[in-house]
Amino acid sequence: MEAKIRPSKLQIALAFLTIYVIWGSTYLAIRFAIDTIPPLVMAGARFLLAGIPLYLVLRIGGAARPSLAEWRTSILLGILLLSVGTGGVVLSEKSVPSGLVSLLVAMVPVYVAILEWVFAGFKKVSNLSVLGLAVSTIGIFILVAPSLTGAGMRVDFGGLSLVLLSSFSWALGTVIGRKLTMPRSVMLGTAMQMISGGTFLLLAAFLMGEHRDFSFFEVSTQSLLAFIYLTVFGSIAAFSAYTWLVKHLSAGKVSTYAYVNPVVAVLLGWVILGEPVGPTTALAAFTILSGVAVLSLGNAGFELRKLSFCRIDLQSKIDKVR
Repeated sequence: MEAKIRPSKLQIALAFLTIYVIWGSTYLAIRFAIDTIPPLVMAGARFLLAGIPLYLVLRIGGAARPSLAEWRTSILLGILLLSVGTGGVVLSEKSVPSGLVSLLVAMVPVYVAILEWVFAGFKKVSNLSVLGLAVSTIGIFILVAPSLTGAGMRVDFGGLSLVLLSSFSWALGTVIGRKLTMPRSVMLGTAMQMISGGTFLLLAAFLMGEHRDFSFFEVSTQSLLAFIYLTVFGSIAAFSAYTWLVKHLSAGKVSTYAYVNPVVAVLLGWVILGEPVGPTTALAAFTILSGVAVLSLGNAGFELRKLSFCRIDLQSKIDKVR
């Protein structure tokens, strides 16, 4: 049996830095890209242009031919993570400020915790986890309340709902991805997911008629540069780092990118686009991120206790053998 090589702390730190900073900036890049490119066309083309060359280079370089089971996994995860997850976020930015979108995406760790709890057979969770879930939910209500009551800044409720659905789809793909048959090459698996997700996004764009009014010659320089940034850095670099982290760490730990991404996105949206950051947004951001942090502390405590129980059980078995 082949020994599993554990990644170094430096590799883990660099991978986290990549998804923390780059994904935080992609919300602004998406806003620029969809100014003159239809959202689903932009997202689908982005993933295909990143996935197909990456797949060909890896296969020519000696990567093993993927099995049918690995392709099934890649198609499923491509749809959950990219077609619904990222595609929904891109669509929502047509009507919701990029900073608010990033705050709603910060709920991913909450969804991950709920899904892991469900898949674990509804086992008892820590009080901190319950508190974190409650606080995060309150933060969501604070964020959407103005749109529901008509007070303060109004935001499209359909767009907000789409972000929440997309975040849940991303969390589902994150959790089940660890349990499915994946290619040994993380980069190859990433390329396969981007090809699958990009294909379904372009199919959705065609069904929605986005191609009818689109002309490449009408794409602005700003949108084109943002598209290139999303393709190279957002897709190849950051998504590869994310897939690698999911393979080596728990879904809960990997989803901590949701703490940092909103901070980067809100600051960039405020500084560059002039998106409003009023008291309600600030309070919602603080509440959501505090809830996510408390939830993660609860999950960390549960993992430590589980590890301690495993050690005690192992020690008792060793003592019996002696």
